Amino acid sequence: MATPTAFFEGQFVPLEQANINIMTHAFNYGTAVFEGVRGNWNEEQGELYLFKVREHIQRIRLSAKIMRMEIKYTDDELCGFVQQVAERSGYREDVYIRPMVYKASKVVGVRMHNLEDDFLLFVTPFGAYLDPDAGARVGTSSWRRVDDTEIPARAKVTGLYVNNAMAKTEANLNGFDEAVMLNQDGHVSEGSGENILMIRNGVIVSPSPSDNILEGITLDTVLMLAKEHLGLSVERRSIDRSELYIADEVFMTGTAAHVTPLPEVDRVPVGNGRPGPVATQIQDLYFKMITGRLPQYMDWLTPVFAGAKVTAQR
Repeated sequence: MATPTAFFEGQFVPLEQANINIMTHAFNYGTAVFEGVRGNWNEEQGELYLFKVREHIQRIRLSAKIMRMEIKYTDDELCGFVQQVAERSGYREDVYIRPMVYKASKVVGVRMHNLEDDFLLFVTPFGAYLDPDAGARVGTSSWRRVDDTEIPARAKVTGLYVNNAMAKTEANLNGFDEAVMLNQDGHVSEGSGENILMIRNGVIVSPSPSDNILEGITLDTVLMLAKEHLGLSVERRSIDRSELYIADEVFMTGTAAHVTPLPEVDRVPVGNGRPGPVATQIQDLYFKMITGRLPQYMDWLTPVFAGAKVTAQR
């Protein structure tokens, strides 16, 4: 039986006890940065695999630096906390783990300096975010992706995600599964919580970081798979909205969304209007990788329950 557990104020506690005071600065002003770590359940092996924990921890440290936050724990300690929260919670299903660094001072006032920083961590069951088989129908949002000169776009800042949430709700209310967000120049940036890629003439194309995308961990993984396993060339450049209509394939990547084909953009069919062969092949490789079925990539996985046994034996 699962026992939801959090790491909060320096200790492991039952999730229901991990509560933030209403005066907490991060709650009032969105002054926090976060990550999402996926745990993927392998029923045959009876194991929960966490994907690229260290890379996520390294990225939250960079987000914290941008936002002038200090993390008092080492990367090794943080990785250990992630594994322990998953193991203590005991979920035997796909999960989502949320590390967060936040301004913990209980004060009113708009600023980033002279405030206490703290770290928390929790885990929750989390199934498919978007339909991996049928794919997602997407529409271009009227809400533009925030610019780096407004809120640092390469940092996962909680307050920034109001921008994403507005785009997601607009898309859903207009009958789409997900949004495509353009940057301030009108070029394709990303989804509300995913990176966007397209295939044109046998080349896999992704917007560059200068298009205000989040520097995605899943994105980097997928580009590696495309090059090493499918022999595709990779381009990082600006993409026009209309290019998505005439692409051979379009798909999204993300910790929550994994690899999700986009058979339709703005009600215009992409290719033949069905998930394409490249996205399908990458999706298959990716799911095998994150569930421990590709031995060459096991170094990117942290086994939760086997890992707990190894720790206990030391």
